[in-house]
Amino acid sequence: MSYLLDTHVLLWWLDGTELSEAALEVLSDSGSEVFVSPVSAIEMSIKSSRGRVSVPDELPHLISDSGFEILTIRWEHAWRAGQLPWHHRDPFDRILLAQALVDDMTIITRDPAFVAYDPLLMIA
Repeated sequence: MSYLLDTHVLLWWLDGTELSEAALEVLSDSGSEVFVSPVSAIEMSIKSSRGRVSVPDELPHLISDSGFEILTIRWEHAWRAGQLPWHHRDPFDRILLAQALVDDMTIITRDPAFVAYDPLLMIA
């Protein structure tokens, strides 16, 4: 099974915030395909520049060393994000949702707004 980390889950993983047992099991299983999206890099960079989140300076190296796979953003992801119902207005989350839906991934999140889209969810 393939998993996509929501941005806040990626940040929590980086800073050691406690995650659910199920999420930790996936993240520690070498057989799991765990993806992160460049959308999360954009979101973290913007929020960090505005002082809303703290992101380690060595973030690119941490991601590179994490074993997570980088999911590319494809045309069909962007198109699907625009076609999603408007249960959630955050453009970053809409693209992450579209990526998970298009690529049949389970998204690891604690965002309750994701439930309205009925993707496969795992609670972080």
